[in-house]
Amino acid sequence: MDTDTQFRDSLRRIYNRPPRPRPWEQGGNLPWDDPLFSGRMLREHLDQSHGAASRVNEERALQIDWLWRRLGLQAGKALLDITCGPGLYATEFARLGLQVTGIDFGPASIEYAVELAASKGVTDQCQFILSDVREMAFPEAAFDAATFIYGQLAVFTVEEAKELLTKTAQSLKPGGALCVELLNQERVDKKDSSWWFTDDQGLWGDKPFLHLGERFWDSERAISIERFQVLHLESGQLDLVTLCDQTYSAVEMIDMMKTAGFAEVDVYRAWDGLPLYDAEEWIVYVCRR
Repeated sequence: MDTDTQFRDSLRRIYNRPPRPRPWEQGGNLPWDDPLFSGRMLREHLDQSHGAASRVNEERALQIDWLWRRLGLQAGKALLDITCGPGLYATEFARLGLQVTGIDFGPASIEYAVELAASKGVTDQCQFILSDVREMAFPEAAFDAATFIYGQLAVFTVEEAKELLTKTAQSLKPGGALCVELLNQERVDKKDSSWWFTDDQGLWGDKPFLHLGERFWDSERAISIERFQVLHLESGQLDLVTLCDQTYSAVEMIDMMKTAGFAEVDVYRAWDGLPLYDAEEWIVYVCRR
């Protein structure tokens, strides 16, 4: 297909798009495992000008100190970092004396995490696994604590989230603790909206592109759905990504955690007062076996 035909086809697809995407359409998640997207996402993780992918160094240090205290961590204990990204938390916990296992779906992130551990001299204390956490069997009673932060539990369906909580509970030793960070459902943007922008390089491509974004709120299922259409200006190719964020009330999440096998759940709104730029948007749950 020549470029002009590709452009016409892409524009026709945009024009004829469904009024609202269905929840979990096309998997409802970002293409974390695509090597090119994974590499571009890694750039965002490491960019200190914003905290959209990973929080900036100063905020991350505050969280690590808080997690150390709230999870009752000590040197020699074992930590499971679920959706660990490029290992920015995992390697710091290893430097503090933990044995850390990190799991992530992004090949560029896992490759970087391995290199980061080597640069910090903690290779022997870190294991990084490239895997979809939904498909991986967690070892039973192997960890003293686990983290599932920056809202990543929300990108899975309710049934998948329940299964992940159950697997995580079973992977913890008696008395082990899990920290889950989720957006506060009361503060989630529930208005339908749209936006567009152009860029020469960014998360959505390495050459000039037009990004068309739409956000929808599914009140019945309490899901925020974003539809991203990216038109690549040199080729005319159109990429379509639908991202779902399942939200939960605190009552719902506490119930899910206890059903999964956790005996106690503590709830900390706004990151327990930590001075993070977006702290008010989050609820942090610490649950124990």
